[in-house]
Amino acid sequence: MDSELETQPLPASFPRLTIYHANQCDRKKCSGLRLKRRGFARIVSSIRFLPNRAIVLNPFSEIAFSPNDRQRVTDFGLAALDCSWEHAQKVMKIHVKGTSRCLPILIAGNPVNFGKLTKLTTAEAIAAALYIAGFKEESEQLLSIFTWGHTFFELNGMLLDNYITAKDSTEIVNMQNKLLKGKKSD
Repeated sequence: MDSELETQPLPASFPRLTIYHANQCDRKKCSGLRLKRRGFARIVSSIRFLPNRAIVLNPFSEIAFSPNDRQRVTDFGLAALDCSWEHAQKVMKIHVKGTSRCLPILIAGNPVNFGKLTKLTTAEAIAAALYIAGFKEESEQLLSIFTWGHTFFELNGMLLDNYITAKDSTEIVNMQNKLLKGKKSD
């Protein structure tokens, strides 16, 4: 459970976070529900309640999240879909309002999928998007409520710092392609 149960007051500049929760996980370990309990995010029980023009983190989107998305996050918020990785494709195929974006390649720092590429928790995905959009302090504040939160930044610090220099989605994709080519030649 949470080590500190009080919610942290968020600055007015903190982006609005909305999470669709599919009820497919262990509620005690769910990072999305912990974000809600701590006052970081609001939970919705149906995809149709996601904000219309928010950026929706969707691992099956064909467009990568980039620093270019900052203004939309500032204006309309960021939404995540919290569901089991086993059922993700089915959930994500439902028409989702908003602007879908996938995150670039990152390494999970959570204990369940530690070290696995792209198998992020909802909290890690939101924190990564915030960081890439230029909300570094907010990203770190968000993951500070998890004992493993610092591990995510230790594993991905260089990647995130590279991604924030990208001009757009195409440049993010090029960066990750170079990374993958480098991994194959190792």
